[in-house]
Amino acid sequence: MKTIGKLAELAEVGVETIRFYERKGLIKQPKKTPAGGFRTYPDDDALKIKFIKRAQELGFTLAEVKELLSMNANPKATCKSVGVKASAKLEEVEAKIVDLTRMRNSLRVIKAACSENEEALACCRIIECFEGNC
Repeated sequence: MKTIGKLAELAEVGVETIRFYERKGLIKQPKKTPAGGFRTYPDDDALKIKFIKRAQELGFTLAEVKELLSMNANPKATCKSVGVKASAKLEEVEAKIVDLTRMRNSLRVIKAACSENEEALACCRIIECFEGNC
């Protein structure tokens, strides 16, 4: 069992992040101990917080993370239900990859066209490049 400060240190987040996750229902706020009035968190909360942070980095919303945590805690959840969520996120990621590839290509064109050119900005047509019209 850990105090909030120790949990934050273990999970590599700030105390406010833990409180935020509690407010969002991602982790449970433990009751205060009768002895000293401190809240002590289970050891596995650090892993849960690290999972939340990593899932966010990968593009999952907090609502999606909450669903995943709920499925993980539900002994009746099936692999199929997790697979459905994974498939939906995969489609979203693949669409982003297409957009990011288009953006990368546009930035390369802008860089090549504008890096050595001292002409007015109107010659670079940034907006048009992001639409694929460079």
